[in-house]
Amino acid sequence: MALENLISISFTQKELETLDHHIDGIKKVLAGKTVNLTADQRQQYGRIANQNKLIVDKSKNYMEQHPHWIPRFVDKEEFDKDYQARTQIESRVQQLENLSQQLIDTKTLLDHDNYNNALSFYRMVRYLAGENEPGSKSVYEDMKVLFHKSSAVINE
Repeated sequence: MALENLISISFTQKELETLDHHIDGIKKVLAGKTVNLTADQRQQYGRIANQNKLIVDKSKNYMEQHPHWIPRFVDKEEFDKDYQARTQIESRVQQLENLSQQLIDTKTLLDHDNYNNALSFYRMVRYLAGENEPGSKSVYEDMKVLFHKSSAVINE
């Protein structure tokens, strides 16, 4: 009985080159403009939730209307620059996250198909080794170490 193939795709060399070219282009545009935070820094700074985005938006609006209320220690020009960059980045992050999730989901299905086919191959090799098929015993011995007896992945 044939296994269910959940997905079947392929990329031409030209498509892969195009993807790589555009990824390289994104990297070049972002070079020197993005940072990599440590896990501790991510925890420290966190992300502002939607409620806090509303606070930032409303504050910006009121700062525009009442510039004389802005504390002297707040650099409004830098605030505006940060606000604009954040707005420009946010929509692109959403697009890239969506594409990334699509790639991850596609890879998940490809991994599932590959793993199930590999298990079928292993089961056949195990069977052939039991039938003394020439060469199958060494392949079986090499592969069986990859399966832990306590694992529920495969029933030996």
